[in-house]
Amino acid sequence: MKNTRQTQINIHRDAWVEINLDALANNVSEFRKNISKDIKILGIVKADAYGHGAAMVAPIMLASGIDMLGVASIDEGLDLRAEKIDCEILVVGAVPVWSFDVAAKNDISIAIFTEEHIDACKKVYERFNIKPKVHISLDTGMNRIGLQPDKAVEFIKKVQNSDFIDFKGIFTHLANAEKDDKTQEQFKRWNQVLSQVDTNGLMIHILNTAGSMIYDPKTLGSNMVRIGISLYGMYPDLPENPLFYPKLKPIMELKGRITNIHQMPVNDGVSYGHTYIADKVTKVATVPIGYADGVPRALSNKIYAIINGKKVKQIGNITMDQMMFDITGVDAELGDIITLLHHSDNDLSLDNWAKIIGTINYELPCRLKVRLPRVYTR
Repeated sequence: MKNTRQTQINIHRDAWVEINLDALANNVSEFRKNISKDIKILGIVKADAYGHGAAMVAPIMLASGIDMLGVASIDEGLDLRAEKIDCEILVVGAVPVWSFDVAAKNDISIAIFTEEHIDACKKVYERFNIKPKVHISLDTGMNRIGLQPDKAVEFIKKVQNSDFIDFKGIFTHLANAEKDDKTQEQFKRWNQVLSQVDTNGLMIHILNTAGSMIYDPKTLGSNMVRIGISLYGMYPDLPENPLFYPKLKPIMELKGRITNIHQMPVNDGVSYGHTYIADKVTKVATVPIGYADGVPRALSNKIYAIINGKKVKQIGNITMDQMMFDITGVDAELGDIITLLHHSDNDLSLDNWAKIIGTINYELPCRLKVRLPRVYTR
């Protein structure tokens, strides 16, 4: 479903995600006040803004101090253009050459790093008289996409001498920003390239979210940083003493309404497989949120929620569309709101969920965008 302002607030089920836009503005401000004013900030809104709704959060980011936006595909950029987002948008991932014309026609910058990309840019210019906007991607150690450093100087100069390309910038990506020895090796490769080319007028960016908290971009010849996960109130892996440590506020909460309450007798089980057996008469509440909504089934019997000020445990296997909670001793009725993610309790955080199942906090909010409507608050 295309993300528009209208579809984000139409709720026809008893489960939803709340996004606090004031908290988002706070997080942008935390970076803006710690990063020199002459350094631009690119806000990453790929994967529908990490599941938070790019069409709604992008204007808040731009109004709060973000200079441009980063996406993973041309389609994501087109969605933003459809919402009248007119700032520079960069596709930080690989783009198929057959879609270069679409990017150019919609003023979306693309990453290039092969001779085929240069040829495709030329064809776009010859056919439509539009110069594709490009940032050259270098591979300094991520081994994902980008030019190898030994080929980069020649490639960059070729692009600079091409009158059919609007050359906007050069970038690379840190693989281990929190590990100085690994990062210094990438810096070395980066600096070897930059020292041999004219970067005047270009956007030069190497630091990601973690890197921007650990290193000064000016020492790397950079004039822009790319911030992703922390705009949404979560921290990446960091060393003990980063350059600065922003005071972030999580912006996402997950809520649902109780659809059923009943008493379960002793020794009876809950959900598929009866992975939870009652050792007492148990008051069970059912909530219409399941793994099809993005809550990993591996969290079964391991997470908590809050209802009417009381913390309650999830019991039994999480099913596709529903899960159950032990609300014994809690004064609750059908329709009462139960909160699974909340900024005030570490047990109810995406960081805790990630720790439980052995993943990273980046992954989980992206999962929660499948069927859950978004409600935006200030």
